[in-house]
Amino acid sequence: MVGTQRQHDTVVVIAGGPGTRLPTLEIPVGAPVVAADSGVDRALALGLRIDVAVGDFDSVNPAGLEAAKVAGARIEQYPPEKDATDLELALDVAAGLTRRRIIVLGSDSGRLDHLLSTLLLLGSERFAPYELDATLGPATVHVIHGERRLVGEVGELISLFALGGPASRVTTDGLRFPLRGETLEPGSSRGISNVFAAPTARIDLEGGVLLALRTGTPTDDERSTS
Repeated sequence: MVGTQRQHDTVVVIAGGPGTRLPTLEIPVGAPVVAADSGVDRALALGLRIDVAVGDFDSVNPAGLEAAKVAGARIEQYPPEKDATDLELALDVAAGLTRRRIIVLGSDSGRLDHLLSTLLLLGSERFAPYELDATLGPATVHVIHGERRLVGEVGELISLFALGGPASRVTTDGLRFPLRGETLEPGSSRGISNVFAAPTARIDLEGGVLLALRTGTPTDDERSTS
């Protein structure tokens, strides 16, 4: 069981929801795992040992939850009438366990309001101290406060979205369409459909927060509509 006072470099959060796609982000060996509700079932399907299970558990398989408990997971159960999603509760637990990085594994299917809530939650200011990455179905999301260096494949799509306010003085290197000290506004499509021009891209900004969404290598149809 994870001790609440012990800090780790990386903590993995397994979100609930529909979808069975395996994660594309590498899970560090030995990283604590926090499962949100039916994320317990996803974690067990991935062969992961769960350290903390959190949520109201309205969608988890009871047998899976019991198996996690027997294996030593700490269970934090909340009433259904709560003021936060299961994922938000799990992220709060993860933030108390790590000093550096949080990885989220989840789904891009299901209710649109849940997906939008997830993206907004990832960019929340209270998680700014952490390097935060997520796999949501086939997409990878990186949260950028300040500077990030991202490794990808040449030709891979990447889109940049300002969240919660302007992202100021955004500068990029290693992307086909560079930004040079520009401001990206929420609701603007200025940062969509950029492409890795090198195996490593650097993105930095002086203020605000960016979500970098990676959806793979574009098809000819996708290129023609971007």
